Amino acid sequence: MSTGQAGSADSTPSASASQLYLTLAPVLLVSGAFTVGFLVLRRYSRRFYSPRSFLPTLREQERSPDLPNGLFNWIGPFMKIPDTYVLNHNSLDAYLLLRYLKVITAICFVGCCITWPILWPVNATGHGGQSQLEVLSFSNVSDAQDKNRLYAHTFVAWIYFGFIFYMVMRESIFYINLRQAYLLSPLYASRMSSRTVLFNSVPEEYLDEVKLRQMFGNKLKNLWLSSDTKELQDKVEERDKVAMKLEAAETKLIKTANDARLKSIKKGGSNDEEQHLGSNGSNGSSLEGESGSLAAKWIRPKDRPTHRPKFLIGKKVDTINWCRAELERLIPEVDAMQATHRAGQGKPVGSVFVEFYTQSEAQAAFQMVAHHQALHMAPRTIGINPDSVIWKNLRIKWWERIIRNISTNTFVTLLVIFWAIPVAVVGSISNISSIDQKVFFLHWIQKIPQEILGLIQGLLPSVLLAVLMALLPIILRWMARLSGLPTLARAELRTQNSYFLFQVIQVFLVTTLTSAATASAQQIIQNPSSATTLLAQDIPKASNFYISYLILQGLTISSGAVLQLVGYILFRVLGKFLDTTPRKMYKRYSGLSALGWGTVFPIYSLLIVIAITYSIIAPLVLGFATIGLYLIYLANRYNLLFVNTSNLDTQGLVYPRALQQTTTGVYLAVVVLIGLFAIRTAIGPLILMIVFLVFIALFHISLNSAIEPLLIYLPKSLEAEEEALLSVEEGPTSNTAPTNPKETTIGTVSKNGSTTTDEKMLPPAPHKKPNFLTKFLRPDKYTDYQTLRRLVPQGFADISYSPEVERDAYYNPAISSPPTLLWIPRDPMGVSRQEVLHTSKVIPITDEGAGFDEKGKMVWNPEEVGRPPVWQEKIYY
Repeated sequence: MSTGQAGSADSTPSASASQLYLTLAPVLLVSGAFTVGFLVLRRYSRRFYSPRSFLPTLREQERSPDLPNGLFNWIGPFMKIPDTYVLNHNSLDAYLLLRYLKVITAICFVGCCITWPILWPVNATGHGGQSQLEVLSFSNVSDAQDKNRLYAHTFVAWIYFGFIFYMVMRESIFYINLRQAYLLSPLYASRMSSRTVLFNSVPEEYLDEVKLRQMFGNKLKNLWLSSDTKELQDKVEERDKVAMKLEAAETKLIKTANDARLKSIKKGGSNDEEQHLGSNGSNGSSLEGESGSLAAKWIRPKDRPTHRPKFLIGKKVDTINWCRAELERLIPEVDAMQATHRAGQGKPVGSVFVEFYTQSEAQAAFQMVAHHQALHMAPRTIGINPDSVIWKNLRIKWWERIIRNISTNTFVTLLVIFWAIPVAVVGSISNISSIDQKVFFLHWIQKIPQEILGLIQGLLPSVLLAVLMALLPIILRWMARLSGLPTLARAELRTQNSYFLFQVIQVFLVTTLTSAATASAQQIIQNPSSATTLLAQDIPKASNFYISYLILQGLTISSGAVLQLVGYILFRVLGKFLDTTPRKMYKRYSGLSALGWGTVFPIYSLLIVIAITYSIIAPLVLGFATIGLYLIYLANRYNLLFVNTSNLDTQGLVYPRALQQTTTGVYLAVVVLIGLFAIRTAIGPLILMIVFLVFIALFHISLNSAIEPLLIYLPKSLEAEEEALLSVEEGPTSNTAPTNPKETTIGTVSKNGSTTTDEKMLPPAPHKKPNFLTKFLRPDKYTDYQTLRRLVPQGFADISYSPEVERDAYYNPAISSPPTLLWIPRDPMGVSRQEVLHTSKVIPITDEGAGFDEKGKMVWNPEEVGRPPVWQEKIYY
């Protein structure tokens, strides 16, 4: 390879340093503004920026410590809260997201320590003729000078990539032991979900309670045969829709009457009705009058809520009277159909939930082969929350599941591959003024005024691209659920895989290759034989784009995540226009946003994959990745402690999957190095990297083979060990304090963020406190089951179930759904109390806990009311 060729590739001077500055300056400005906005707004909007510290709808055990309210004095207490607080008060998945961010940040930081001292001097003195940031990259190493320099890249790659695989193995061991400790803990083992197994594709002859009890014997406690509830579900939805319509109409009637009263008072009228009813509106004769008689004293009949029963067709009817009549018909019909399904007289659909007396018996049933024919009574699922069941997928037969699986996987693969087409179409809009001259059917665009055309070219592509990227997770989740998976948790895991695949292919690989090809396009056209040489020169330079990308992601994701500007505006503005009933006000106030694990993890996995891929050929990337990922970790830490909740429980399985996806960066980096060494005919480094690729592939296969069963099943050997440990903990206790409280108690966090002692004492730690190196090298010993069980929640909540909950737990919600309790605001004229009196004959209704202020605005004071009438206690299935 001639020196002249290398020089031709570098004829354009580098502007990487100036590009970095031009990227960093505006991003720092925006993220700084976002951070300042967050620091200011969190002082005045506690509900939006720290709801988990005080919401009355949360249990005390679910709340986070209350931080100081100053601009900066909260940072110290915040940093003192351990990450394990999220494990104890939020969820296992949330805790493992934080751990994953810490792990990949550490991987990048260690990468800086390994690569920078060695590869920067090697690259900087490589005589490749590069300038600015490219001096520090692989592209500055001239193959015409000394190919032995490439041995430095080879052995550094061995060390760093070996460290990454060790981290994956170490964290896999940690997760397995933590998962076992979490699932075998008394808190989780006593839950109904830990003792219940879902069997899909059950043959018709086994959809019989007698046969199933014969199969499982006296270990079986309860079972729920799934039935076809489509007709019932339609009825329940109609009933609930009419009930909500009635609630809205009642509220509108009361507010209209109250507005009329205030208007009358403002004009000098008296408030006789309020005096007549008394302070609590208890005048029985007035309330028991004809329905709507009290409201009629303030409003005309035509001002009552009305609607057309059919859309735009028919005569308008009085909404309240119509809804009452409909509910009088629907509620008995629904009750009768629900009783039929409870009696087992519904049409079975091929799935059954089986509850056992103990977790051990449920695990034995989960791990066994239930039926002698392939794909029958499978797949089996354990640890299911009824809220996460995809009920319509329970009817799917084994052969239909295969077809759905193949079809959805094919669709997702094609979507990932050809996603560039709609993105390219959207991108072409930004340059449509030049395209319209070449495409005959776009000539009409020339007639558009320049101002409007500029808006189309500037704003429209950005909006459409944002819409496309927002649609992608929705499509991937829909495909996962359409594939026939029985639970939302398993669908979320499939979404994680497909979204990561998309991120790697479209966001990373396509961008990298097109960036390198575009930079060398003219030279390749002039001299096609130099294509490989030019691409080898320009692929490392593409790291400049990803340095900017990591800066953008690290600063904007972190600052945007804590500020949540759009969410804050919608929370403040939409509530004033859309919250027309007390129920809507309560839901907006008490609702916490939740993260979708299947689309959150892949975004961060991509960042570490990019950093690892460029770690050897452009080590500078690792520095920006370290800073960016740490900022993202801090932002997610704050949100998971004080803002977000977890609606979906994958039992932490998103974590080992993310670790596996992280290794994609190692494989890509090794393949890139092999290609670069081959192009430069560096035979020694090439052979060494091929040998290393074979080694890590075999190690990876062996690792996965060893840990896979432990990611799915619980080992029998730990049951006796858990019982022995529990007997020690629950044995006679002494009034004397432990000799070392730090090691013998479960750490919790007080209101000021400091560590305090839980009431329940644990025995001493199974090992002496190791030094950092010993603990790092021996995860099997110092993060074993006995150690990690000390981290899991202890005495978090009293797990007990009412007879109704035990009876209906795994029925389709349509079978167990009662009529909704309506909630309307109380008024001083007694209109609401009269409506409660008449409507309660049809459906439960209350006017407690909400009312109007002196200006006629509907109010609900959560601090005074606490938990409103429609609040329902969370059931820990």
